[in-house]
This record gives sequence, structure tokens and C-alpha cells, in this order.
Amino acid sequence: MTNITRLFEECAAIAREHAVKVDAQGSFPEEAIAALAQRGLLGLLSATDVGGLGQGLRQAAHGVRLLAQACASTAMVTCMHYSATAVIEKHGPKTVREAIAKGAHLSTLAFSEVGSRSQFWAPVSSARRDGNDVVLDAEKSFVTSASRATAYVWSSRPLEGEGASTLWLVPRAANGLQVARPFDGLGLRGNDSAPVTARGTRVAESARLGDEGGGFGVMMGIVLPFFNVMNAATSVGLMQEATRLVAAHAGRTKFENQGSALCDLPTIRAQIAKMQVRTDMAFALWQDTLDAIEGGRPEAQLRVLESKAACNDAANEVLDVALRVTGGAGYRKDLPIERLFRDARAGSVMGPTADVLYEFIGRAVTGLPLF
Repeated sequence: MTNITRLFEECAAIAREHAVKVDAQGSFPEEAIAALAQRGLLGLLSATDVGGLGQGLRQAAHGVRLLAQACASTAMVTCMHYSATAVIEKHGPKTVREAIAKGAHLSTLAFSEVGSRSQFWAPVSSARRDGNDVVLDAEKSFVTSASRATAYVWSSRPLEGEGASTLWLVPRAANGLQVARPFDGLGLRGNDSAPVTARGTRVAESARLGDEGGGFGVMMGIVLPFFNVMNAATSVGLMQEATRLVAAHAGRTKFENQGSALCDLPTIRAQIAKMQVRTDMAFALWQDTLDAIEGGRPEAQLRVLESKAACNDAANEVLDVALRVTGGAGYRKDLPIERLFRDARAGSVMGPTADVLYEFIGRAVTGLPLF
């Protein structure tokens, strides 16, 4: 076991202690995120020369998977932090990179908008120069860690009208920003996802991340692989936890009048076997995606698209079976199955949605351009 894996397991144990409260109250996973910060894991992707751990996507994805087994809200907050910090590590100022490395800065993405919905790569929000400042106006529809992040990696239309988008580092405390309301959703109830509105929000032009008009390239080259693979990791973690819990439940649940256990029924064993096989298939594709990215294989982009869509849908299927096997017990709060069921539903509707990804995959395999 690597030291980093051990640190993530320690944080997952803390996340598990608070997962019921986080879900029931819709509260931010403060304790788990603090544990990640204290152990240097918020700086996992930060270079060693700014005090970080200097790790990459594989380590981040495996960490998110372990966290998802304990608390999917914690996993998603971490997923968005790593997706944003990957951009900041490449294009952001050293002072912010140092703050991330020492756990003093929580990041997130602010891409999805009311006007473009889950098509996050096509913002309709505006940016304009005013003296030495850039003025942002936008209606961001869903921002994870909206009221807790230190800053957002923010998308807008370009200043000069060329390119699809420009990215900015926008402090949460910037004037003119408003977080609309606390999150109250079906699943991932502690991820603090909320609309964020910018009205005349000013940032320095030096807050730009990457080239003017170059946001699309950063989104496709950095954000999409990180987000898709870690979102898939969350789905894999949920499946692994559900399969473990259902197998244990079937072994200990007895028919006292018959002296047998639930797992003695061939039909029940078959359903659990389906869960295991579906989970292992998703895990294998997810692992191959990491291998393809690291190996620079020609199908790496296709794997990035496939991993999120496949793992999201697999998680929904596995959790459907989990409720079927556990019956009434699975619908109660005694088992966390119903929480995992709700959390799993979020993956396929987070942009790029599963349906959008299937369209991209279909275009890719038939030789058509993605956009």
C-alpha cells in the first residue's frame, strides 16, 4: 500500500463517520475536506516546487474512488477541486498554486450555465474590459462547493470574440457574485452545488487562465479527462461499496423458519453475481482509460468519453439491483443502499451528460468530428 493510498483511506474513514449526517442534513463534508487538507491531499496535483505532492490523474482518480465508497458528496467535492486545480497548476499564479499545495485553497469549476445548460464548453456569459479590469456577467447554473470554494475556474465568452471561451480565476469573495441558495437535491446532498450569479464582477486581466479565447482547448485537454475519469471513479466506488454491502446483507439475513440465509437462494446469488460482473467490467474500462491516457494511445480520447458514460450507467444498473436484492431493508435508512442509489443518479446528468457522451462516441467511431 502506498503512503498516498493510506492517507486517502484515512480520509475515507472520516468521511464515512459523517456520511449519514452529510446526506440527512445536506451539509458540506467539512470534516473530510479538512482531513484531506491536513494530510496534504488537496495539493495532490500541485508540483513539489510549490509544496505539493506532484502526483497525477491516476492517483487523484483512485483517491476519489476510495472517498466515493464512504461518501459520494466528499468524492464529488474532491473531483471538482482536482479538475480545477489541474487547470490552475498549468496556468495559474504561483501564490495560488502554493495555497492549494498547503491545503489553504479549495477550488471548483464554474462552467455550466442557464443559457447553455450541460453544454459547458459553450458559455453564453460575457466578459468585457473596463480600464485595467475585466467585468464578468453570468448565470452559472450548478457550481459544486459554491459557497465553500476559495475561487472558481470560470468560463466566459472571449473578450475579443475569437474562440469559444476564455477561462478566469474568480475569487468567491469577488464583488457582484451571489450564491443563490443552499443545495437541496436528490443525491450528493452535501456537495454544496448551487447557482452562482455574476453581476458586474471585476477581476484583473491577469486572472485569465490560459490564452484569450483558448478556454475550449483547456476544457478538452485538461478538464474533460480529469473530470470524466474522476466522475467515473465516483461511480465505480459506489458500485464497489454497494456490491460489498449487498453481499454482506445476503449472508447475514436469515429465514429463521427455514434455517437458511438470503444468499442460499440461487436467484439472489445470481443478482449479486450480476452486480459483481457489472462492477468489474466498469472498473476494467476505467483502468484501461487511465492506461490509455498515460500511454498516449490513439484511442485515449475515446476512452475518456466512454469511461464516464459507461460507469455512470453501470452504477445506476448496479444500484437498481441492490435495491431489488435488499428489498424493504434497502429502502430504509438502516442500510446506506438507498443513499448510494440516490448518489449514483447524479453522474449521468452531470455535464457532459451520458446522452451527450454517447452522441460524441457515436460521432467518433463513425469518423465524424465531435463538434
